[in-house]
Amino acid sequence: MKKIALVAALAAASAAPAAFAQGSVTLWGRLNTSIESQKTGNGDRIAVVQNNASRLGFRGVEDLGGGLKAGFNLEHGLNSDTGAASGGTTFWSRESTVWISSAELGTIRLGSSFPDSYFATVDRTSNHNHDTGTSSDALFSAIGFGYTTNKATYITPDMGGFQAYISAMAGEGTRPRAYDLAANYTVGTLHIGAGYTQADAGFGSPKRDNAIIEADYGFGPFLVTGYLQTEKVDGFRTRNIARVSGMYTMGASEFHLNVGGTKSGGDGTFRNAGASQWTLAYNYNLSKRTKVYVFYTDIDQKLPNHAGDFNSLAAGVRHNF
Repeated sequence: MKKIALVAALAAASAAPAAFAQGSVTLWGRLNTSIESQKTGNGDRIAVVQNNASRLGFRGVEDLGGGLKAGFNLEHGLNSDTGAASGGTTFWSRESTVWISSAELGTIRLGSSFPDSYFATVDRTSNHNHDTGTSSDALFSAIGFGYTTNKATYITPDMGGFQAYISAMAGEGTRPRAYDLAANYTVGTLHIGAGYTQADAGFGSPKRDNAIIEADYGFGPFLVTGYLQTEKVDGFRTRNIARVSGMYTMGASEFHLNVGGTKSGGDGTFRNAGASQWTLAYNYNLSKRTKVYVFYTDIDQKLPNHAGDFNSLAAGVRHNF
């Protein structure tokens, strides 16, 4: 019996590394920090060391066999200028999800995550600094950002370049129910993205919804992108938002220009006035993981005495690991 037990223990020990080898965990992150000269409204210009959506994350995946995979994503936001967490008391403030996937049937994802409609549209247009920091797109309707937790998402398989994302947020506690739909279609260097987000009325908040469509096309050293979005609040307060951007690549250098605008209405910062924003930027890629950059961004809100206006001249470093 002792010999049998010893053989069984050795067999289990030898099998354990093989089973472990089927899965993998990756530590990854991004530190993106700039020094800026900022001016808000009629205030004095100030010098700032600015965090630009730095983060730390873990990804894991396990091959279950038969075309099935399982995995997780954990992503923590941090302020690179102070070292503090950017999610307040929430440590995994950017994402905490577990998923199971079939090559033929698609993916089920559960947990907390950013809206997929954002990644399919706005994130692709404001690409000079990955839509982060003071030069991020200040005009688009970000109602989906407030509805990230307690979500169930279905992701279709890639069907000839088309893929759809369907998310529902459970209305737990004092949070209303919310829904997010996203679609991506890619053929060659052309990408078309679309999104729709709706949040039910309740708990003192009005019903909100927005729809957005985006396109980007690359030809030679040029990339041209743009989106058009409509936001509705309570079904009658409406504003439209649009942005276009262009990038020219020459060796390790990237030259960026983007311009956006919105009319008054809707909700949030620009409820009572229209606004415009433009950004001029230059990136130099020192490697595939590290770049240095400079940009100037300007927000002009259509209010008297420059109320709500903002501009910043910045230089920064971004490193991925």
